[in-house]
Amino acid sequence: MIIYGRNPVREALRAGRRQIATVWATERVAGEPWLRDARPRIVNPEELLRRAGSPDHQGVAAEAGGYPYVDAAELLSVPDHFVVALDELQDPQNLGAIARSAECAGTTGLVICERRAAAVTPAVAKASAGAVEHLRIARVRNLADFLAAAKQAGGWCYGAAAGATTPYDEPDYSGDVVLVLGGEGTGIRPRVAKSCDALVALPLRGRIESLNASAAAAVLMYGMLQRRGAA
Repeated sequence: MIIYGRNPVREALRAGRRQIATVWATERVAGEPWLRDARPRIVNPEELLRRAGSPDHQGVAAEAGGYPYVDAAELLSVPDHFVVALDELQDPQNLGAIARSAECAGTTGLVICERRAAAVTPAVAKASAGAVEHLRIARVRNLADFLAAAKQAGGWCYGAAAGATTPYDEPDYSGDVVLVLGGEGTGIRPRVAKSCDALVALPLRGRIESLNASAAAAVLMYGMLQRRGAA
């Protein structure tokens, strides 16, 4: 996998979770202090564009190992976990933005679907500003089954749904919690919604009917942290 952009490459080097085989950089970027130990190969912008496959490389790219997904059970084993689960979220930009918010908020990790959903790609790493290199992310075949396992272990699952009758700031969100967010346009699927203990909604006081997925995720994560007494 070729990751590109200053933040994705820098955070991959900092995290050390996957092997970095080669780093390519323009002469100007190669002289930056954070790249000194990586011993980048100096290439011209045209060569870097070819390597990265994107004009958004910001002067640096790296050949990295595959993304190190974790087992979903690992996330549920953390005491007082706060996990964010995404139900068939398909937009790489949204996935990257949500991963960035989840990492900054200090959540336990992120769960995504194996099918009909965005995976961690170089574009997602770029959109997350490298947050995916630090955040624990698991992929599951069946999200409803994952939520059932979370509840069986004593946790609570809250789904975000437009029109839900429970305000987002009503539950206290203490203990083991999973926040479930739906895909773009479709929201949470019925079976997944039924697997939640409650559906919560953000107040919408303007004329637009909904926030986008990444904006709603950020608001909910920090709102839940406040209710958990961790903000």
